Amino acid sequence: MNKFLLTLMTPLLLAGCYMGPQGELVGVHPREYWDQPNPYGMNYIHFGSFTMGPSDQDVPYALNTKSKTVTIPAYYMDVHEISNNEYRQFVNYVRDSLFLNTLAENDDDRYFYAENESGQELDRFIDKGYVLNWEEPIAWDDEDVFDLLYDQYFLQGSDRFYNRKEIDTRRLNYRYYWFNLAKAASKDARDEEYGEVNELNQLHSVRRYSDRSQFVVEETINVYPDTLVWIHDYAYSYNEPLAENYFWHPAYDDYPVVGVTWGQAVAFNAWRTQIMNEWKQKEDQTYIQKFRLPSEAEWEYAARGGRNLAPYPWGGPYIRNEQGCVLANFKPMRGDYVEDANAYTAPVESYSPNDYGLYNMAGNVAEWTNTAFDETVYDFAFDLAPDYVYHAKVDDPPALHRKVTRGGSWKDIGYYCQTGTRAFEYSDTAKAFIGFRSVMSYLGRGKSGPKEEWN
Repeated sequence: MNKFLLTLMTPLLLAGCYMGPQGELVGVHPREYWDQPNPYGMNYIHFGSFTMGPSDQDVPYALNTKSKTVTIPAYYMDVHEISNNEYRQFVNYVRDSLFLNTLAENDDDRYFYAENESGQELDRFIDKGYVLNWEEPIAWDDEDVFDLLYDQYFLQGSDRFYNRKEIDTRRLNYRYYWFNLAKAASKDARDEEYGEVNELNQLHSVRRYSDRSQFVVEETINVYPDTLVWIHDYAYSYNEPLAENYFWHPAYDDYPVVGVTWGQAVAFNAWRTQIMNEWKQKEDQTYIQKFRLPSEAEWEYAARGGRNLAPYPWGGPYIRNEQGCVLANFKPMRGDYVEDANAYTAPVESYSPNDYGLYNMAGNVAEWTNTAFDETVYDFAFDLAPDYVYHAKVDDPPALHRKVTRGGSWKDIGYYCQTGTRAFEYSDTAKAFIGFRSVMSYLGRGKSGPKEEWN
């Protein structure tokens, strides 16, 4: 009798979980309330359409752009370029994670957890079988710890300069993963039918891929900026103080990071997403959208700040205000770099922000975008959230390794600071005049209410 009641109650309980009031379709409840907060240091950019492309004459006759009306969904963008101090947080994380992993692999149980709070062994859930203990300071006064880390991660022998104990930055490699959605979406990748033939010999199946791992891409990249860009970009110029001090010295903490390749900028965003989601997981909160580089269209839309057809972020057409003051950090005149009050880069919150509250969308440093450079991209890109992505292979011709840069820099003339001007650089190249900033997609239609409350 008891077994019969249990058998009878089970489908009733299951039905109660999935049936709405009186059997109506009401969706799955309860659901967590979702309100996407503004990420720290970012401003909300409302969705809209604008005329993408040149707002002035094509001075160098580059012929790589044309006017096109496009629509951009809502997103967030960093208020300023990524600074040296912000990028240094990434470098230090990679350094410390390498230290902790080495100590954990050496079975120093001060630096890892092998069980969770419930006493379950972590190798059931995690490949390595342990989680790093970030709360434990590295015991440099422990001779075994010092010798282990020093031998692996510090310069040795003739590589040392005046016997200084310095990190070997060639060892600062970051490994991360990304999912190749474009390949997964390809019909050719869907190699298996999921469904069964019915009694009428019909097959209403869905094609899926049988091996998901083929779309998971592992990347390993050295994260330390190329500090020698100040030398090799300007051979007949004395820039040694910048090469030796720009990235690490406190005097330059709030200056934009340079000497970073496109790949390093992508890795930075993967790390930025990772550390935020790790914190969200601890707090039992919903994961965030990933941080990423902006598309070329997103960058231009944000740079215009709602001023459609304006040649500069502040409007224009002039690059000086009524008092004759220069409005951005660029090269105002031949040989005169300091009329804008800066010889090289300027702090990331210099000059006035545009109407979206974004600093240095013209000048200071040019900025990497996610978009691959093609002279004809405006002809074939979609007019809703346009972007052209190509993951260049090692043996591809150099032209396929180009990425769009925008905004102009401290060493450029005013034309390259215009909102519609396109330029490019090779993705594996680092320059003393290229940095980046991040964006994050906004989930949903967009914010409502007064604009003053959006940021």
